Amino acid sequence: MVQHRPHTTVVLAMSADGKIADFKRSPARFGSDVDITHLQQQIATADAVLLGASTLRAYGTTLTISQPMLLQHRQQEGKTNQPIHIVTTQSGNLNPEIKFFQQAITRWLLTTTVGAQSWQGRSEFDQILVFETPTGKIDLIAALKYLDSLHITRLAVLGGGTLVASMLESDLIDELWLTVCPLILGGVTAPTPVDGQGFMSHLAPRLQLLEVKTINQEVFLHYRLQRPID
Repeated sequence: MVQHRPHTTVVLAMSADGKIADFKRSPARFGSDVDITHLQQQIATADAVLLGASTLRAYGTTLTISQPMLLQHRQQEGKTNQPIHIVTTQSGNLNPEIKFFQQAITRWLLTTTVGAQSWQGRSEFDQILVFETPTGKIDLIAALKYLDSLHITRLAVLGGGTLVASMLESDLIDELWLTVCPLILGGVTAPTPVDGQGFMSHLAPRLQLLEVKTINQEVFLHYRLQRPID
């Protein structure tokens, strides 16, 4: 496991057949009000939120904390009302006109040298973080180590499947909260919580089930990544 990085929790809602959006990658709004409350609760425990550019393009916004009790609890802990919202994109291809850029949050961009070029000298992002591998991809390991140096200790990862896959491949995920919603989406191209190339079964990350909650028609699954004991 990579040392000196934030504790990371993936929080996603999916259909009963494991899809986080339909085959057109439409915004996934099939979670109930209970699921939205659950998501806010997880965001409220975080110092920062990480989301991929495809997820942001689909929704046009990010979820912010609106529940008074959660806001009050953050204030009592000396935290800002909202965690930092960090968007990851290699290309930097984001529409500056989407509502995300009008939300009352602190926005950071995690990108490459090429992706940063079109945002330099602009006001949309409060910080632009460039961490790049020799192959020109985002260096997530270096980025998370940097966040840790800023005392960002808890990171909520809100998708999508490509980002989660990249983080799993680098052993950067600690826990997952998956909400199973009562619908079937199907579709070969519909995204799942973990996209990418996938894992061979004997190399697949193993999970420990920590908690199961059933509320109305939804099932909330809380997992922890199993790791070898040193």
